Amino acid sequence: MSDLKQERAVRTRNQILMAAAELFDEEGYEGASVTRIVKRAGVTLGAMYFHFASKQDLAREVMNAQPYVIEPLLRSTGLQRLVDITLVWAHRLQTDPLLRAGVRLAVEQGRFGMHDSASFEGWKDIMVGHLEVARAEGDLREDVSPEEVAQFVVGACTGVQLYSQLVSGRDDLMERTCTMWRLLLPGIVAPDALPAIVVDPGLVKDA
Repeated sequence: MSDLKQERAVRTRNQILMAAAELFDEEGYEGASVTRIVKRAGVTLGAMYFHFASKQDLAREVMNAQPYVIEPLLRSTGLQRLVDITLVWAHRLQTDPLLRAGVRLAVEQGRFGMHDSASFEGWKDIMVGHLEVARAEGDLREDVSPEEVAQFVVGACTGVQLYSQLVSGRDDLMERTCTMWRLLLPGIVAPDALPAIVVDPGLVKDA
């Protein structure tokens, strides 16, 4: 495939992914028909099935795209990176359709016959990596397991955003996420490293 054709194929795939995300976010899985997705994307049905085997395959791609929305925006490392991931996530869930759709589909997937933990496990693996960096730097308490912390943070963020969505339409999600960290950090961070970890929504508002 020539570079031009490859670039066009990537652009078409991204158009389909974004159109699907917008509709999944607005209507849920059931309301986002393939016909409506290709119409919004401005592509043919053939193009859709060239890139994605089915609507479920497309939904899976949207769910698993969440880290690619957030990780490129960050420059921090270790524990600070873990905090920043969740703060940017909380901030961008207000406006980013790909992220919003990914979260909605991941939580609602049982309703449309999917039982795919990959998006949760993907986040967990990313977080374990950052926590291992923190451990190497001496920032974690000695008795803390990166695997257990990562599992807890993924589960806690999932629950916090669901609670926030029901109570305030996610208007208070950032506040709740910051509260989560203020409660959690003293239990996982080495005491001398704790003052250096910043939980500040203002630092991620431009992300």
